[in-house]
Amino acid sequence: MSWIITRTGKRFDLLEPAAHMVDPTDIAHALSMQCRFNGHVKTFYSVAQHCLVVAELVPVQYQLEALLHDATEAYVGDLVSPLKQALPEYRQIEMRVWHAICHRFDIEPVLPPCVHDGDLIALATEKRDLMPAHADAWPCLIGTHPAQFRIKPMSQAEAAQAYFNRLMELLATTHRARAAA
Repeated sequence: MSWIITRTGKRFDLLEPAAHMVDPTDIAHALSMQCRFNGHVKTFYSVAQHCLVVAELVPVQYQLEALLHDATEAYVGDLVSPLKQALPEYRQIEMRVWHAICHRFDIEPVLPPCVHDGDLIALATEKRDLMPAHADAWPCLIGTHPAQFRIKPMSQAEAAQAYFNRLMELLATTHRARAAA
C-alpha cells in the first residue's frame, strides 16, 4: 500500500501523487498538527506557523511559494533535516509530492532564492525563540540573523485557520494577478 487517507477523506498516493489529490484543507490541518524540530522546542510550534512566518519574510509576489514551501510535509511528514539528507529515497518521494503540489497551485518547482533566505531567517528566529540554549553553532545559519520580531506560538487550531485563510487569500490574489498578466 502506497497511499494515505487525508483529513478530508481523500486518498493520496505517495508514490504516484497527482494534483487532484492535493487539498488546501488537508495541508493546513496536517501542517498545524506537526511540531517543528521533531517536538524538541520549549512549547508547541507548528510547521504551519513556520510557513506563515516564512511567507511574511519574502516579497509579496513570492508569498504563495513561501507559504507552500513545506507543504510536502502534510503528506510525507516532517523529518529532521539531518535524517532527510541521509534518506535519498525519501527525498525522491518528497520531490514527486512537491511536483504534484506545484501543479495543483500553479507554482514553479524551483523556489526563488528569497524563499530559501526567508526559511533560514525563520530558522534562526526559531532557534533563538523556541529552542533550548546550546553552545553548538548551526552551520546552515552562519551569516544569517534572526528577525527583529519574536515568535509567539499559536495553538494548533489557530495555526490551521491562519494557514488556510492566508493560503486562500494568496490563491485569490496571486492567480488573479497571473491571469491578468
